[in-house]
Amino acid sequence: MSYGISKTVTLSFEQTIEKVTEELKKEGFGVLTTIDMKETLKKKIDVDIPRYTILGACNPHFANKTLQIEKEIGLFLPCNVIVYEQNGSVTVSAFDPIIMDKIISNPALQPLSEEVRQKLQRVIAAI
Repeated sequence: MSYGISKTVTLSFEQTIEKVTEELKKEGFGVLTTIDMKETLKKKIDVDIPRYTILGACNPHFANKTLQIEKEIGLFLPCNVIVYEQNGSVTVSAFDPIIMDKIISNPALQPLSEEVRQKLQRVIAAI
């Protein structure tokens, strides 16, 4: 099962983080959290991995709408976007909100999931 919207890019790792943040903002998302997994794993368990960053993105209007429909939706928020290095290239990937429709049986969420999916697809396409 595919659960992300992904693209390998020609930008550097740092440029990709900047571009993702910029494109998310254009779609009404802010980045609430930034988790540097490379640094965290090195610090906590002395493991070296390629650069891997998790951006916790939130669109407050959609977050509010979904919380009104389904209180437990917070388990899926914020929308995670990852940027990572692998085999000399950089990949950016966003969680596909349509997956929530397969897990949560609430038809009222489907139009919102689709709208957020379209926004995230535009973000990934623009990078």
